[in-house]
Amino acid sequence: MGLGTAVVALVLAGCGGPGQVGSALIVGDQRVEVGAVQSTIDSALAHKADLAAQSSQQIADADIARYVVGGEVTHALLAQAAARTGVTASADAIDATLANTDDQSLLLDRTLFDGEELRSRATDHATAVALAERYVDGLSVTVDVAAATTADEAADKARALAEGGPAADAVLADPRTAQKGQVYRAAADPDTATTVVFGVPEGTVVRFQPSPGQGIWLVVKVTDRQTDAPSGVPPAAGTIDRGTLASIGERIAQADGGPVQLNPRFGAWDPTRLTVVPPGREAGSVLAPGA
Repeated sequence: MGLGTAVVALVLAGCGGPGQVGSALIVGDQRVEVGAVQSTIDSALAHKADLAAQSSQQIADADIARYVVGGEVTHALLAQAAARTGVTASADAIDATLANTDDQSLLLDRTLFDGEELRSRATDHATAVALAERYVDGLSVTVDVAAATTADEAADKARALAEGGPAADAVLADPRTAQKGQVYRAAADPDTATTVVFGVPEGTVVRFQPSPGQGIWLVVKVTDRQTDAPSGVPPAAGTIDRGTLASIGERIAQADGGPVQLNPRFGAWDPTRLTVVPPGREAGSVLAPGA
């Protein structure tokens, strides 16, 4: 075991609070133990030289570990979505995903993994695509939106929208910085359907930076979410690239999955970007209904 692997192992082995001792992550009622995650991290770190040869930037072992854990969270969310909906990827679809080397969605996975682990990643990708193909035409959200220029302002507005009543009305009163009742349909606006706005239940408030570091925050309350809304347009799945479909499918899985808990010594789950980040580096937050 190399020094980097040993450090990652020690980080992951730390206690994470109630119910997390020995766990790397918990998604809903599904627990993934440190040992299982560590094995995948070891496999990925064994390919670090290959990754370094393809990148002009230095990539730390902790970055690779976070990528692995993020993939484990996504895997659990997709597995739960498949169980709820009955949507699964066929063996032919998985084989086609592995064979399609032009698809950039698995570029990093092809470098870090091989064998069964690479096939597992391809299965997740194909499952996400299948979910999107099933639901994209009827998937829509209605939202109230407010803009903010600082994290603190966004947090204040998020609390106000979650509270509702006069506080929310005040946030939404200025049409220059807010809009009520905006409807977005995944079939007509697939890029928006890849964002956290489509990945949370009705009644949820999210605050996030569409482009982290740009100084603009959006605060959004999802007032209605449907998976069977009439689209009024021809079937859209065939016109959307597979990478976008996979991202939409992951948001579909996120909306009814979780909650997600990580060992905090390892990192933080950023639900706005569906990834694991260093603590304090989240691009936003989610306020569940009633929170």
